[in-house]
Amino acid sequence: MSEFNNKSDTQMLVEKLAYKLQTGPKLMIGDCEMTLDIDPLDEYHIKKAEKELRETPEMVQESIKILCDMLGEEEGLYVPLDEEFLKRFLRPCKFYPRSAFKLIKRFYEYRLKHPEFYEGLLPSNERAIFTSGILTPLPRRCSDGVRVVVIEAGRKWNPKQVSLNQIFRGVILNLEVAIVEPKTQVSGVRVIIDMEGLSLGQVTYFTPGFASAIIEFVQRSLPCRLKGVHIVNQSFIFDMVFAFFKPFLHGKLKDRIFFHGGDRPSMLNYMDAKMLPKKYGGEFDFPDKPIGDPIYEYSCGYEEYFDECNRYGYMNEV
Repeated sequence: MSEFNNKSDTQMLVEKLAYKLQTGPKLMIGDCEMTLDIDPLDEYHIKKAEKELRETPEMVQESIKILCDMLGEEEGLYVPLDEEFLKRFLRPCKFYPRSAFKLIKRFYEYRLKHPEFYEGLLPSNERAIFTSGILTPLPRRCSDGVRVVVIEAGRKWNPKQVSLNQIFRGVILNLEVAIVEPKTQVSGVRVIIDMEGLSLGQVTYFTPGFASAIIEFVQRSLPCRLKGVHIVNQSFIFDMVFAFFKPFLHGKLKDRIFFHGGDRPSMLNYMDAKMLPKKYGGEFDFPDKPIGDPIYEYSCGYEEYFDECNRYGYMNEV
């Protein structure tokens, strides 16, 4: 059984969040402001959604009705049934309601199965990962509307201060904030993983269990269009890390992992120069000074949103 909320509940929560961030301190990454974009789809994204996701007003209403009926019959699962919330799962499933229903179940089952990633998952509890500088969302979208997150998991990562679980918790926070945005729901995200400076000592912290859990999330439980994972500055040491993940990769994800090494021009085949940092072959002035503390303070503005999200899911073990 699902929770029947007022249709505007999710939208009201996101708008309240956006207002709080708009009226509070600004987050500048380089010379560009990082903002939460909850505006309705523009003409470009409306056409893209129709072409790529089968999204038309008629299809939206029909799919939501069917999905609501399916969720209403599911024992122990409590989620909002408003349009804004359900679109987050329908869009990556191209508005096939049965597929969206299965994705919702897998998403909340994963949360239950992996408390190490989700228990107490609030920005205020994750100061270490934010201030480490390992994770940085880029403020500009790609020209195709895709959001980009940079993970610097080599030189900036001190395993004694930030665990792999903490890194992944930070990734989840970034992704869940990204999918609040309608344009990101339509266009998706790309991830840049910078392995410069990875050491043999860091490799020892990886395990097959951790790799399996990460791939399970990305391939089966992520309510987001993952458009690509771009590995840069990798050395032979990275091959040892990738060996943990490779056995679990299949299908689309396997085809969307790209290895660039030090080949900067190749990055421009996937991301345009104006939003890509100079150190990856673009034109954007990525800041040299630490920006972890401002990102942490900015992220804490999302606290109410994540607290609300933690209310939903399976109330009993599945």
